[in-house]
Amino acid sequence: MDAGNSPSETVLLISQSDGVVMLTLNRPTKFNALSLAALYALHAALDSIRDDDTTRVVVIAANGTAFCAGHDLKEMRAANDQAFVTNMFRLCSDLMLKIARLPVPVIAEVNGMATAAGCQLVAQCDLAVAADHAKFAVSGINLGLFCATPAVPLSRTISRKRAAEMLMTGDFIDATTALDWGLVNRVVAADALRAETLKLAQTLKAKPRAALALGKALLYRQMEAGIEAAYADASDTIACNFTQAEAQEGIAAFLEKRKPVWE
Repeated sequence: MDAGNSPSETVLLISQSDGVVMLTLNRPTKFNALSLAALYALHAALDSIRDDDTTRVVVIAANGTAFCAGHDLKEMRAANDQAFVTNMFRLCSDLMLKIARLPVPVIAEVNGMATAAGCQLVAQCDLAVAADHAKFAVSGINLGLFCATPAVPLSRTISRKRAAEMLMTGDFIDATTALDWGLVNRVVAADALRAETLKLAQTLKAKPRAALALGKALLYRQMEAGIEAAYADASDTIACNFTQAEAQEGIAAFLEKRKPVWE
């Protein structure tokens, strides 16, 4: 249990119905920030799914008004430990690789804001369905922290110049823009989000499991050569960046709800 969770908090809810496994991020008051406990829970769930032949589709969803606000900066700052921070980023990178290597399709159901590692999660999932009010950003640069690890799947999902714009400006894009840029597959009204996600899941379920597994592996193998090295480099880069004065000031200002003062 991490410092950001109450003793009774279940950070990830897991349900299964007819071959569709729903993994629901469950820290709504924290905008579903990825705590250490949440990362471990997601790893354990994906490990279990990988070895379960009855699973046909995975959906990553979220409770509350946000999909995922990225890493739990308050937890990381409280740890005040380089090894802890490095471990967090590597755990997250390993999680993203695990999603890519899972033999079944993974759909992100984006119910609201997806920022930093939350946007990374959307980009790394095989498919994504978003509510029309959802918005996306890799806004670490506004805290003095370049979103190095989110850059890996983002730059492999949308064009390089669009990825560069998001990473370098930290600006939000809306759901319609995300659809146009290829970050998500479908955009629907909020009250139709679950139905549209399950409709897509049912379409995937109708396809041969072995063929999808083979095809997904090939898709990433031929398209993403070098991703392990990219993630290793990005993890080390963002962990180092986290300790720098600009990032520390940016994070402090964010948590204290004030504007950062850059040197």
